[in-house]
Amino acid sequence: MEKFVERTLLYDFYGELLTKRQQQIYESVVLEDYSLSEVAEELNISRQGVHDMVRRCDRALEGYEEKLHLVEKFVNIRGQVQRIHELASGYHADDIVAISNVILEEL
Repeated sequence: MEKFVERTLLYDFYGELLTKRQQQIYESVVLEDYSLSEVAEELNISRQGVHDMVRRCDRALEGYEEKLHLVEKFVNIRGQVQRIHELASGYHADDIVAISNVILEEL
């Protein structure tokens, strides 16, 4: 999985477990693509402080995933539903296709 997608999924699932300050910094650097210098200047902290915070957040999010496996389960379920969708559309099972579309949209 691409690193950015992986980080985004980890944040989507576990971001609320970070402090507000960690969320603010992580969102700015990782999700909004601000530079470390820009975030450091905005928050009046060092560039190294921002870098360290992002690394700590990455480790924390990865640690949560190691324990809970929510992202892994999500990716597996999404793949299975996509496979159901492909199989059902091949057999023209419109009801199954419609249900799988709803599930995929919710995921």
